[in-house]
Amino acid sequence: MISIIIAEDQRMLRGALASLLDMEEDLQVVGQAENGAEALALVERVQPDVLLMDIEMPGQSGLDIAELLKQRSSPCRVIILTTFARPGYFERAVQAGVHGYLLKDEPSDKLAESIRRVMSGHREISPELIFGAVREENPLTAREQEILKLAADGLSAGEIASSLHLSYGTVRNYISEILNKLEVKSRIEAVRLAEDKGWL
Repeated sequence: MISIIIAEDQRMLRGALASLLDMEEDLQVVGQAENGAEALALVERVQPDVLLMDIEMPGQSGLDIAELLKQRSSPCRVIILTTFARPGYFERAVQAGVHGYLLKDEPSDKLAESIRRVMSGHREISPELIFGAVREENPLTAREQEILKLAADGLSAGEIASSLHLSYGTVRNYISEILNKLEVKSRIEAVRLAEDKGWL
């Protein structure tokens, strides 16, 4: 019997997934979580075979949890269910060593089969997600990425300058160049776009 934990913040979808998978003779849903922290705690307590998880959840995302489980060398296999074919997500999922990266609107019998294949050592990735995740060339230099990462962490231009031993004016110039390259109006938009594209 393959034991499964489902982590999904939409209760109705979570319940529907659990009901559908429980109808399979060799699959058993042994726990449900509505956010990343709950999912992580459940995996450590229950030790399931598979964690079936959404990407976008309150607090820690599915990708955050996949990365943490990889760091902890957890034997639990992670399958991400998503509606998004974003390059940044796909790249992070691959780096986090997820075993499956599937679309939420797959038929339930295909999902059940993917779980079985993952348990037998295969990786399952929806073709649409691969094609949707073709990476665009990163227009930012290494220094610009470094500055944008610090901005993403909430540092002001002055704090970034002092952290990187640069002048305030130099940092302002870098930020201005980043906004021009990404064709956005604010640092927040720049961070969001760069994360979505997998450039940070």
